[in-house]
Amino acid sequence: MKIPKREVTMSDTWTSISAPYVRPRAAGQQDAWAEEAAQHGGTGRQALREVAEIPAPADVAEALDVPAGQPVVVRRRTILFDEQPVELADSYYPAAIARGTGLAESGKIRGGAVTLLADLGYQSRRVIEDVCARPATESERELLRLDEGEWVLVLTRVSATAEGVPFEAATMTMIARGRHMRYEMSV
Repeated sequence: MKIPKREVTMSDTWTSISAPYVRPRAAGQQDAWAEEAAQHGGTGRQALREVAEIPAPADVAEALDVPAGQPVVVRRRTILFDEQPVELADSYYPAAIARGTGLAESGKIRGGAVTLLADLGYQSRRVIEDVCARPATESERELLRLDEGEWVLVLTRVSATAEGVPFEAATMTMIARGRHMRYEMSV
């Protein structure tokens, strides 16, 4: 199926900084994506696609330092800029941390997941990010409204405490068209 191409006004001069996405937000402060989108003259929001407890896939288990198949909670979101999908974000948390919290519930988390995790004693002190480019899968093409043959950028982030305990593994699959990425991190 040919999906109509649409342009998202994310310019080549847009530089995204990761640090606001791994720091807790102050009370009443909008989420990091909404704030970043507004700085670029747009509206940013997230649409929650799924919250589930699942057996940890091998790559997630390795990132979270848990046995493969051990329960984890996943929150799957579509990230929108001016109501156009620009990213698919899947965040995984060990079930032992997420169960009984807003992380395991469907719905928006007041202050965001990073703030909730900090309140639970899990604050990012070590963050590892990897980026790769690859052709979009059929599902990604559909969700991101990409044409056949288009590529995506995939950023994988693992957040850990000062003691080195990993508590979140996230995969962000982004449209590659017109995208420039630069990372600055001081947590």
